[in-house]
Amino acid sequence: MAFNKKFGAEDVSPYQVHSRREIIALLRAMQERNQLVSMQVDGGADAVVTSVLAVDEAGGLVVIDRAPTNLLNQRLLESDNVSFETVLDNIRILFFTDKVGECLYENLPALYIKIPATLVRLQRREHYRVPTPVAHPLRCTILIPPDDTGTGGTTIVVTLKDISGGGIAVVDEKKLLDNTIGRVYHACRIDLPGGSPVVVDLQVRNSHEYTLASGKSIRKLGCMFVDPPRPTMAAVQRYITKLERERNARATGMG
Repeated sequence: MAFNKKFGAEDVSPYQVHSRREIIALLRAMQERNQLVSMQVDGGADAVVTSVLAVDEAGGLVVIDRAPTNLLNQRLLESDNVSFETVLDNIRILFFTDKVGECLYENLPALYIKIPATLVRLQRREHYRVPTPVAHPLRCTILIPPDDTGTGGTTIVVTLKDISGGGIAVVDEKKLLDNTIGRVYHACRIDLPGGSPVVVDLQVRNSHEYTLASGKSIRKLGCMFVDPPRPTMAAVQRYITKLERERNARATGMG
């Protein structure tokens, strides 16, 4: 219910995270980075800036900093609809609770909530694109239908340069694809590792020519997913999450 209040008619289900392990990892990242978190009561206009002080996995609790005034803290304690919002690695993250409690943290007053059962990790193309691995490149197979005479049908395999919740960028080294803006390619297959390939319709949104150091000219196409099925979007989001976890692990020396 809280999700619907926050987003109205917008469908955010493809962006919901249900994995407890992943939710805890995101909360701990907020804690470790001292991330500022906006806290809002009953969807009101007043937002309070707080932070995650601790994540108690065994106890199932998240300790957060108090609001600056006793009045705001009382409103938080009495509310059954408190929302939290932050931005982590350029991705908007939201979660909700129907109960806030009081506690002590390092001998100082603090607040706590239960570890949320789900949160929204709102990652869209305009917000964030993730580069795909160079060592193990992803491939996209694009079907070129026959022309009006019934001849010329073929498939072209291109390499993904990056991926997002809204589409992909592909490298067309031989410039075989029609790069007309608005051109739609149907039933394109993206071979995501660790699962079944996903099949999507792609619409060309932009096209750029690049010259490599060798002097070779290549083309990069930015393509948008056209009405992707929900399972497809879920698979894409899982893969993006996997890429980010691996990148963060390398950045912290754990990968």
